[in-house]
Amino acid sequence: MGPAFIAGAWQFGPGALTTAVQAGNRYGYVLLWVIVLSTVLAIMFTDMSVRIGLRSGKSVIQTAKDAYGSAVGAASGLGVFLITLIFSVGNAVGTGIGLSALFGGPAIMWTIIASLAVAFVVFAKNVYRIIERMLIAMVAVMAIGFVVSALMTSPEWGSVATGIVIPTIPAGGELLVVALVGTNFSINAAFYVSYAIRERQMKEQQYRTITLRDTIPGIAAPGIMAVFVIVAAVATSERGLESNTLQELGVALEPVAGPVASTLFSLGFFAAAFSSMTANAVASGTVLSDALGRGHKLETKSVKGFILIPLVFGATVMIVAGGNPIQLIVSAQALIVLVAPFVGIILVLLSSRRTLMGKLVNGPIRKSIGVIGILILLAMSFQLVLSWF
Repeated sequence: MGPAFIAGAWQFGPGALTTAVQAGNRYGYVLLWVIVLSTVLAIMFTDMSVRIGLRSGKSVIQTAKDAYGSAVGAASGLGVFLITLIFSVGNAVGTGIGLSALFGGPAIMWTIIASLAVAFVVFAKNVYRIIERMLIAMVAVMAIGFVVSALMTSPEWGSVATGIVIPTIPAGGELLVVALVGTNFSINAAFYVSYAIRERQMKEQQYRTITLRDTIPGIAAPGIMAVFVIVAAVATSERGLESNTLQELGVALEPVAGPVASTLFSLGFFAAAFSSMTANAVASGTVLSDALGRGHKLETKSVKGFILIPLVFGATVMIVAGGNPIQLIVSAQALIVLVAPFVGIILVLLSSRRTLMGKLVNGPIRKSIGVIGILILLAMSFQLVLSWF
């Protein structure tokens, strides 16, 4: 367990939670299939990044620079950095709201405290191992919080199964579908996994073990939790309780499943937000430093300095926007798909180069799934642009 769980913790933050809550509240179980499809694609692209990290001997950005030129490699890193800035807004909002729900006090105060806590961890020694263990623990807290609280609502499993296997896009739900894809098919998280593989100094012969113990469970976990968040949102909406926001869902669960479920959900919500804030900041500083040619190891000063950028940016936007810009989070998550196709193309092309990948090169099935994933991202980008007119 390690690199993919970091990616999963990053992927499943307040943005993913917000879009899941809105999907369940507005459309019931209808959009569950989007979570399942996005999770399968996320696993495949994370696997590509793992294999690049095992084979290249360099960072993925440097590998892209060597293969396609400095401009292309740097652009891929800057694209992922842009996504981290988008994520930082939701992370700042979510962490503040989660701690406020648990302990009281203004959300903005808790956001500032959490941001300082992340900065403190980042400047510690052996930072990668500390962060990895902390985030794996947070994933466990999330699993308990969301899965148990949702099960306490006694969901309709037949309807859940129907929503998973029958693809349907309800009228007016197009932008929400784009946001769900943007949060659950997380190209940026997949991209960063190759760096985590390098930090852990994993070897090619470990590939099978990594796949079974880390890649599949690490990326499947946030998808499963997103399904249960939708289940919880449906349970409250069916009883006429408003739960358009994350705080409202936590409160609305109390009359449905009792105060324990409400507290568990709030705990899981905080874990999701704080873990995503931490992983997002670490990835942001890493890819920006690497794109600018200043190294990618977490122990380097440039990486640690750049990690502060998304922390400050997220908190600043939260303060300016008033502390709870839910629609801003959904719109920001949707914007990710404008950058994601380019990053996805880099991963597919690199993992398909036989001279680089050797035995771990993409086969026909992996190439086909990669093309499908990129086409889906392009279609989502097109749909997002259409929604602006």
